[in-house]
Amino acid sequence: MIQIQHISKAFGKFKVLKDINLELKGGECVALIGPNGSGKTTLIKTILGMVVPGCGDILFSGENIKHKWAYRNNIGYMPQIGQYPENMTIGQVLEMMKDIRKMPENSLDVDLYNTFKLSELLEKRMGTLSGGTRQKVSACLAFLFNPKVLILDEPTAGLDPLSTEILKEKIQKEKSQNKLIIISSHVLSDLDDMVSQIIYMQEGELMFFKSLEQLKSDTGTNKLSKAIAQVMSDQNQSN
Repeated sequence: MIQIQHISKAFGKFKVLKDINLELKGGECVALIGPNGSGKTTLIKTILGMVVPGCGDILFSGENIKHKWAYRNNIGYMPQIGQYPENMTIGQVLEMMKDIRKMPENSLDVDLYNTFKLSELLEKRMGTLSGGTRQKVSACLAFLFNPKVLILDEPTAGLDPLSTEILKEKIQKEKSQNKLIIISSHVLSDLDDMVSQIIYMQEGELMFFKSLEQLKSDTGTNKLSKAIAQVMSDQNQSN
């Protein structure tokens, strides 16, 4: 579904991405993991077309995304911190996005809207919301337009345990419908029962891309957090 071919990016002399090659398919839930400054956010932004790579290509469903924008209608993006007009209400933000995307009401995915009971909060202004409620709005918008691809950046940050489980169940449901889901998160314990593949980046380089089961087998661990800790420990010892 998404092919990343020899992508590199530099800001001045600082190389943020170094010859990244990936092929991501539908029906996979992929964890994008790495230390701060490893290039995860820049990689996400290149897929979204927000950052233009210095070289290389990104193909979405076989078509190069260069100088194109329509492919983004097939991507649902949940940022780490949602930025919205502070004076607008939740209802106004939702209606604004519906007007921009122009998708028929009967085609919208309202699972999270209903489960998070956002209908009871429509008059609340964005500037008054708690971090958790703002996160629910971001999650609802990411899934609302039935995208083929979901890119979720720290999706459970600020959510209470019940809301976290609701979101995780929704992610599993979308994965079962052959959608591609990419999750960037430092809360590795939330990823164990969701992800099927692991991308690990460090200093702009792709260190590995493998299945969760293979990673656990390679490290002799039974949890993602332990596996990544083992990988980091091995790297520190080799340096």
